[in-house]
Amino acid sequence: MTAAPAFQWLGADQLHPAPPAVLADWLFDSGSLTRRLTALSAGRFAVTPLAEGWQVLRDDECAALDVVPGSTGWVREVYLLGAERPWVFARSVAAREALAGFSGVLAELGRRPLGELLFSDPAFARGPLQATHYPPDWLPAGIRCPGLWGRRSRFHRETLSVLVAEVFLPELWRYQGIDPDTL
Repeated sequence: MTAAPAFQWLGADQLHPAPPAVLADWLFDSGSLTRRLTALSAGRFAVTPLAEGWQVLRDDECAALDVVPGSTGWVREVYLLGAERPWVFARSVAAREALAGFSGVLAELGRRPLGELLFSDPAFARGPLQATHYPPDWLPAGIRCPGLWGRRSRFHRETLSVLVAEVFLPELWRYQGIDPDTL
């Protein structure tokens, strides 16, 4: 079980001071991030899986999924690449008991983006978006640095809930001509 985080996931109206407009636009855009990244990269979008399998979920994930702390779930971590560079680190989780009737939903994705599934299936409904400075210790070793903004939301369909967290990496901002240190 993980210790209580020293950060909070907050809605757009709870962030004080508010993030710069360019950042808030990415953090609280309710559309498909996959589609947005694909458009920005002129179709040069890809998914690179990093880790996938059963793990004990973090306490903040258990709370967001309404399961008891220490629950086991399916965890998928990937990079979302644009123009062959990692633009976003994504971590998607679902509690084991919620996957009972949906065993293949996450396990069969491979290099396909989860967003493709979530936004193409009208049975999935998205909950509110929340944002935070993502804890560096929760990032892959090669990209660990403080101050990176992340967002998360919960998608649900019947008894299945999938919590998707997305952390915006400096390469995304640089590609757009934005100094990541200003965000």
